[in-house]
Parts: sequence; C-alpha cells; structure tokens
Amino acid sequence: MSEKIKLVPKLRFPEFRDVSEWKPQELNQLGKLVSGLTYSPEDVRESGLLVLRSSNVQNGQISLDDNVYVTPSIKGANLAKPNDILICVRNGSKALIGKNALIPDGMSLCTHGAFMTVFRSPIAKFVYQLFQTDSYQDQVDADLGATINSINGSKFLKYKFFVPKEPKEQQKIADCLSSLDDLITVQNQKVEALKKYKKGMMQQLFPAEGKTVPKLRFSEFEEDGEWAFLNGDKIFEPISNKKHNSDLPILAISQEHGAIPRELIDYKVIATEQSIESYKIVEVGDFIISLRSFQGGIEYSNYKGICSPAYIILRKKIEVFDLFFKYYFKTDLFIRDLNKNIEGIRDGKMVSFFQFSEKLLPLPDYAEQKRIANCLTSIDDAVTSQIKKLESLREHKKGLMQQLFPKAIDSQAIEQ
Repeated sequence: MSEKIKLVPKLRFPEFRDVSEWKPQELNQLGKLVSGLTYSPEDVRESGLLVLRSSNVQNGQISLDDNVYVTPSIKGANLAKPNDILICVRNGSKALIGKNALIPDGMSLCTHGAFMTVFRSPIAKFVYQLFQTDSYQDQVDADLGATINSINGSKFLKYKFFVPKEPKEQQKIADCLSSLDDLITVQNQKVEALKKYKKGMMQQLFPAEGKTVPKLRFSEFEEDGEWAFLNGDKIFEPISNKKHNSDLPILAISQEHGAIPRELIDYKVIATEQSIESYKIVEVGDFIISLRSFQGGIEYSNYKGICSPAYIILRKKIEVFDLFFKYYFKTDLFIRDLNKNIEGIRDGKMVSFFQFSEKLLPLPDYAEQKRIANCLTSIDDAVTSQIKKLESLREHKKGLMQQLFPKAIDSQAIEQ
C-alpha cells in the first residue's frame, strides 16, 4: 500500500505549521452560483444598470472600457455584490472560459446570464485565489473537452480543491496574495498610463486631419514651415522577392508584435514545404500590409525572414527614417484614412497597393522624422521596462502560489 499523501503546502505560515492538514472540498461547500441577466437589444440604454460581459474581465481584473447598460427596472436582474467572483462560463474563444475577477466595492451591476455567472462565498477572497491555481484551470480544461465551449454549472460546483481547515489560515493566505494583487494592479496601471500617454503624444506629434503641421513640434523645427505630403507610391514600392532556399524564419504578421518569427510567439500554423517556396522575403525595415491592416494599420519588421505571398511587402524607395512611418502607420488618423475608400471590406480582403498609393503621407525633413521617432521609441522603451516589472510580479505570485497551495489533487487522496 502506498504511503498516504500529506495534504499540506510546501510553504506554510509559522503559526499554522502544527495545525491540522488541509482537506479536499467541492465548490458547493464553499459558496454558490448566482445566475446573470438575460436581456434583449431593446433593453440596452446609454446609461443605467451596468451588465458585465466577458470583455470586462482583463488579467484578473474588472475592466470598464467596453460597457453595456440596461434599464435598472428590468426583471430578473440579480445585483452582484462586492467580492462576488465574476466568471466567464461561455465564449466563442475557449481561452476566455473560466477567466474570473473579484467585483470591487461601489459597483452596482449584474452579469450577462448567457455568458457570465457569479460565485458568491463567505471566503470569496480565498476562493478567488483558488481560481488562479493550475488546479482550477486543469478542471476547467477537462470540463470543456474538445468541442464544448461552456462550463456546466452543476459540474462547476463539483470542482475540488484542497482547503485549510482553519479560517485564520484561509484569511492569511488570501491577505498575502491580495497584497501582491494590489502591487500587480498598481504596476498594470503604470503600464496603461504610459500607453495612454504614448497615444496622446502620437496624436500631437503628427498633423491632425486637414493640417500640415503637428500640434506639438520640437523647438528646433518650429521655424521649418509646413510638412510635405507625398502619395504612398512616391515613398514606398511593393516587393515580391521569392528567391530563397526556405531557410529563413517564417514571420507571423500580427497587430500586437508586427512581423516576428513564429517561434517567438508560439504560432501554431503549419506550412508545407511546397507552399513555403512561394513565400516572399521580408528585410529588416520593410512594412507589411496584412489582412487586418484596415483595423490596426501597417506592420513593421525588425527581422529578416519570409512571409505568406498573401501579404503586400512595402520597401522605401527614397531616404526616410523607417521608425517615423512605423509610428505613423499606427495612428488613428492613418487607419481612418486607410478605410475611406474601402467600404465593404471584410475578413478575407485586404488593402491593395493601389489603395495605399493614393494615400497622402506626411514627409517632414529627415531630422524631424528621426526626432519624432526617437521620442516615441523612448516611450516604448519605458513601456517595455514597466511591462517587465509587471511580468516579474506575476511570476513571483505564481511561484508563491505553487508553494502556498498543495500540488494538483491526487484522485485517490481526494476521495479519502
């Protein structure tokens, strides 16, 4: 007979080291589910009762960037309470199912019943931390399977976890991890503030619609007069070089990363050797018009590689500072302009070089291009530095949780 597993975490607060072992419990022993609201488009208002959806759960926090409101008097609205745990139980993307966040104080709201639910518990802050463990995610993944895109409430309440018997130990763990969550929240706010600052700077460093100079100009260029503007095809030309031995890295083209080797972002699409032969060479400094350029602008490549022939590769034909256009092609103004003459564009279609060539692009002196790009690059560097700090805090919490909670539940131990 195998030795009985001792149900205690690797790391335990000193005052609890001689206390009893942890015990396995189902979620239905820790709290209950509260159903959300089912509403129709006719119930939606510009203000009123806030209805939280899956888009409102971002990195374990409530985000209010994408809100829906319904009339407060609507029937069937179960108001959420502070410290209720908001859970995404249904979504077209499996990656979002199971994501959760604590509802903070001072919010009057309910949840979208078809996609969201609330778990209410007297030890909600501890349970919330349970929901951040690998054990929770493993049980969600097992519940979903290969084809199911929702969590069954009855099955959810049978999820099992190791729980300390002493309420004081539960509270101590919750307080410890919540203090880390507070640090993560503050650090995330720093990242978002820098991103917002960068967006505001981009709006001022490039001319507004109908203007020929930017609102904010560096002092050394204030007397330089108006910017020149040239059509896209006067500055860039399309390139279709397929002369390679398929030994260059395959680049993924994304709005988040630009052009980047697939292995750096764990890109899973498989290409055959025959199809790779038709791929185009991308050089460092090239720009790529992608299937999503009408939504997120044109991508820049810091890498030499190859990409699908479906993309249009742009290469400068006159002397310009590459990074100036890297930022300009991501401005709201350029993206709006890119969409003006492509009504009806949908997934599967893309901006043509002809359409791009008709766009008037700003062209200040090279020195001013460089000054603007360097300014925005310095902000990017600050964002990257703060993101690294944020990731470090998250890794620290992850490592701490692995020690504060027992390992994944053993099936035989859980039945005992």
